Amino acid sequence: MPGHSLLYYITDRTQFPGSEGERRQHLLVAIAEAARSRVDFIQLREKDLSARELQTLASEALRVIRKSSSADAGPATRLLINSRLDVCLAVGASGVHFRSDDISIAEDDLEVFETEHNSNCATVVMIDISHSMILYGEDRITPAKKVALALTELILTKYPKDSIDVLLFGDEAVEVPIGEIPYVKVGPYHTNTKAGLELAQRILRRRKHNNKQIFMITDGKPSALFENGQLYTNSFGLDMKIVNRTLEEADRCRRAGIPITTFMLATDPMLVNFVEQLSKINRGRAFYTSPDRLGEYILADYIRNRRKFVH
Repeated sequence: MPGHSLLYYITDRTQFPGSEGERRQHLLVAIAEAARSRVDFIQLREKDLSARELQTLASEALRVIRKSSSADAGPATRLLINSRLDVCLAVGASGVHFRSDDISIAEDDLEVFETEHNSNCATVVMIDISHSMILYGEDRITPAKKVALALTELILTKYPKDSIDVLLFGDEAVEVPIGEIPYVKVGPYHTNTKAGLELAQRILRRRKHNNKQIFMITDGKPSALFENGQLYTNSFGLDMKIVNRTLEEADRCRRAGIPITTFMLATDPMLVNFVEQLSKINRGRAFYTSPDRLGEYILADYIRNRRKFVH
């Protein structure tokens, strides 16, 4: 909303006196006070901690935030984890803060937590290449490719038994080798999200893994679909025929046991509303980010606990 300022608390326990244990207690008191004061975001920025230590501290921070927040006092304070997507998912935090040069995930940065059992999963990454991804001077395709590469590295590093495939969707959807992601370019295309979801399901049907999922990178606005073999398009607003047919495809994914995680590189209220509908119908998740602050996104998690895939 224009004109609305957000309150943002970035933590640093080293500013407090005492031993390590005393500093952590001081920090939790400060976090509780920030939550009572209705601070919008708290970024847990304790970069010297190991993943395990950060997970423990994040769990404690979430506990005090929930205890200190009143349900009838407006939106609750949301916790962001600094640079650690795995910790965020493990504790159920609201999002992750990445530096723009921190989006690449290295093997040493990853740990497999006991709460994660995604040991046999096939993943399809969908990348939007419609013209809106560079519209009005905003370069959305470059951060989209960075996110896709980071997700690819995350999956291949943490879960070597898993498979990953990549597709592009504009007027139509096409499958591409992972190695071509850096060379992907936007074209004069509309956004046929429905075709992308259809192709993703066809790819996943080829895979024999017990668990299947879709990662979708988009600006959130579907504007095309095929109807009786012809491409139907509408670039103005949200066409309800296109929206409803796309949501039907998301529901087919749900019935097939395929969750969709959407990475939306736009903040327009209409687009956010569409992605929230898609995630709710599919029972998936959505990450929201502006193109110029790729790593700083909010995890809107419709399934609060980490999904436990079947072995």
